[in-house]
Amino acid sequence: MIKILLVEDEPSLQATIKLNLELDGYQVVVAGTGTKAVSQFKAERFDLVILDVMLPELDGYDVCRTIRIENTEVPILFLTAKNESSDKILGLKMGADDYLTKPFNLEEFLLRIQILLKRANKKVENQLNEFLFGANKINFTTYEIQGVNGFKSTLSKKEVLLLKLLIERKNEVVSRETILEKVWGYDVYPSTRTIDNFILAFRKYFEKDPKQPTYFHSVRGVGYKFTD
Repeated sequence: MIKILLVEDEPSLQATIKLNLELDGYQVVVAGTGTKAVSQFKAERFDLVILDVMLPELDGYDVCRTIRIENTEVPILFLTAKNESSDKILGLKMGADDYLTKPFNLEEFLLRIQILLKRANKKVENQLNEFLFGANKINFTTYEIQGVNGFKSTLSKKEVLLLKLLIERKNEVVSRETILEKVWGYDVYPSTRTIDNFILAFRKYFEKDPKQPTYFHSVRGVGYKFTD
């Protein structure tokens, strides 16, 4: 069953939305504050998040930003009375996938949810789960790798996210700014040296000669590149 996190502080609207979602076959978990929403998201797995902006304790923009640090894939739909263009732009910049203003048409609301879930499912189907290059193998599901000379290890989440980003953009130079956004999120800014250390580790894992890399390259002043 598809599981949705509904973040709405107005009790009657929360109950109405929850009922209609459940009638459509969704499992719904509700949160009435921004802090509770973040706690719920970290504790459980959700297929979609419906998020108000004006919330007690922590507003919807901050909730969205925090979720995106934890998870870059889950669809987020803002459902809010804030209807200025600037509000919508800010919500999308924070990482939301869609933005619907109150009052809203129930049929349109449910249709937007279906579209977001369908898009997310297609993305999952197309995800890169395993990748082979040279004598190396990376499993993006288990985080396990096999490198040079039979070296085996389990990588950290950040290492896997960076590897996947570079491999998906094979032969392209990926800027430091893009890596910060996609791997570290919006609130954490590692130094260039931190990213360099990750690249050095990849060379140690996968390159026959780390000093003369075949796969992982640093492009001074620009970014980083994977070639196969």
